[in-house]
Amino acid sequence: MLKRNLAELSVADGKLYRDAMARYAGHVQLVTTALGDTRRGVAVTAACSVSDNPPTILVCLNHNNEKNDIFFESGIFALNSLAARHQPLSHAFSGLEKLTMEARFAHGNWDTLVTGAPALVDAVATYDCRIVKLVPHATHTIMIGEVAALRLGAQDPALVYMDRSYRTL
Repeated sequence: MLKRNLAELSVADGKLYRDAMARYAGHVQLVTTALGDTRRGVAVTAACSVSDNPPTILVCLNHNNEKNDIFFESGIFALNSLAARHQPLSHAFSGLEKLTMEARFAHGNWDTLVTGAPALVDAVATYDCRIVKLVPHATHTIMIGEVAALRLGAQDPALVYMDRSYRTL
């Protein structure tokens, strides 16, 4: 029985992989950028620390979506960590409601730190980054960003996404 289960898990089936990744809990964050007067933001869970010297983080973005090209062209991004109270904001930025970018940003209060990327004023933490490396792989590009500035907000319960639904931690 154990061999059968292991064999099933080793299959490189896209649906099986997505179902397995749905069980992976991730902190919900908004990655944002700006280029000229154009802003873009996307809800993500694929982000993490790379190093603390120098402070560096990574975010994975789907490069098959041409609208994400602005991230790669601008050379900057802010990673805004969300609290449980930000669930409606996350939903707005998920793309499921087909809101314009202007309507998405209207759901939050924004300013900028050092780079000019939109920073959520009441985020749990905001990492304002300059992109130091882009690594394309399969459908996504890994953006590695050196933290130019950061802001800590309230220590509220984190918004987490797991099993295709929101949770708090």
